[in-house]
Amino acid sequence: MSNILQWLGHQGQGDLLHVFLLLCFLLLFVFFFKSNGKGKKGLHLPPSPYKLPIIGNLHQLGPLPHHNLQTLAERHGPLMLLYFGSKPTLVVSSADAAREIMKTHDLIFSSRPNTNFGRRISYDFKNIVFTPYSDYWREVRKICVLQLLSMKRVQSYRPVREEETIAMIEKIQSSCSSSPSFSALVNLSEVLMSLSNDIICRVALGKKYGGGWRFKEMMGELGYLLGVFNVADFIPWLGWVNHVNGLEKRVEKLFVEIDSFLDHVIEDHKHGHREKDYGDDADSGGQDFVDFLLQIQKDKNAEIAIERDNIKAIVSDMFIGGTDTSNVLSQWTMAELLRHPEIMKEVQEEVRGVTKGKANITEDDIEHMHYLKAVIKEALRLHPPLPLLVPRELMETVNIQGFDIPAKTTVIVNASAIGRDSVSWDDPEKFEPKRFLNGASSVDFRGHNFQLIPFGAGRRGCPGTQFAIVVVELALASLLHKFDWALPNGASGKDLDITEAYGIICHLKSPLVAVATPHF
Repeated sequence: MSNILQWLGHQGQGDLLHVFLLLCFLLLFVFFFKSNGKGKKGLHLPPSPYKLPIIGNLHQLGPLPHHNLQTLAERHGPLMLLYFGSKPTLVVSSADAAREIMKTHDLIFSSRPNTNFGRRISYDFKNIVFTPYSDYWREVRKICVLQLLSMKRVQSYRPVREEETIAMIEKIQSSCSSSPSFSALVNLSEVLMSLSNDIICRVALGKKYGGGWRFKEMMGELGYLLGVFNVADFIPWLGWVNHVNGLEKRVEKLFVEIDSFLDHVIEDHKHGHREKDYGDDADSGGQDFVDFLLQIQKDKNAEIAIERDNIKAIVSDMFIGGTDTSNVLSQWTMAELLRHPEIMKEVQEEVRGVTKGKANITEDDIEHMHYLKAVIKEALRLHPPLPLLVPRELMETVNIQGFDIPAKTTVIVNASAIGRDSVSWDDPEKFEPKRFLNGASSVDFRGHNFQLIPFGAGRRGCPGTQFAIVVVELALASLLHKFDWALPNGASGKDLDITEAYGIICHLKSPLVAVATPHF
């Protein structure tokens, strides 16, 4: 020791600083190395990949975490414990494990982790998606289901869906008519985004909102920010980094833009500046969803207190969730059909056979389009809109498949990996819709069959599943009924870029553009 001190005494000040930093790093490394794989006393934890000091397993997420986590699960198992900074995170990658979490032990897995960006976007946890499990969450969810998303209410919006879908088709037809070749280059990403946006605006907000509102940009930025690595959530003492890298500024800018839009919507309702065209449900009494929330705000005997921020948080859930889910699913389905023209031809034959020359498709027709429904299921299996669903948080310690999972552990269910699991699916990487007409015909996506859970399951399953699906079915059937589709410049399906964009929502990175030719 005296020799070491004597050596240090001869070093310059700069060298001493380097030595000091090196010793600190070595001490940290030793500390984390000793704790690697070492769980709480007496607990049998799930297997874990090796983790690094301070950051844990964050370096293993990569730009598309659902794919990287699937690769890790193939090596370490369907229940895998990772450490994102200081946060233990259980990653679930099999149908059996998902069933235990979302059905057997659903209640204690029904809370949400506290994240900085989630808190800000949700007005301090006043919405449905990010709010921890509580009496408030249960009441708010009940309001949304009964007043907007019940089967009866979804059916009442049928005229809106059919009108907006016809308007979309007429817009594409107009583009084709003005072209010398009677074909038009169509940006399907924009067309389908506009359709979803217009429908959700009418049924939830009372009228369409266009003009200067940058819905596409807001949705894209929101998906990115909710999926991006936020150092403050995992390594709190490094939270200042978000002020340096600009993330805090981006979150605040987006929040102000969304908040301004929602304020505009509420003021429109308070002053009667909107249409009464959102559905034909007589029980609504001429009210849309925002009207109903404003009514609760005035009711002193209501089960929960609703203030302006509560209304904005709940409405943003319905608007954002209703727009993005159906839009993304429609895009991925069309992308897969363009990649597999033989399957597109088969489903077009079904659609056109059912309609038998009718000018426009109705939702009654959709019930007879079994192959179309199988195509959509297959797109959901390969491309769930939220591939990692929304993280949950465990409320008390529990044993799952022989492993002890400590309370407060974050839980990520990898719906993408489950949909591509060879244990549940034959040839899982292949786009094969007919599997849902044959051996997997009884498998559905509404949370009862855990090998296909694109919308989650249990208490935290997406309450808007039926709403999203009927929009997608009608839109796709109409596009396939009215037009023949091909890739630009004679490109083949294998040339289509299906690279995924980074973010919590699994968007296509590049806009989906195709040539539409009217079918007579």
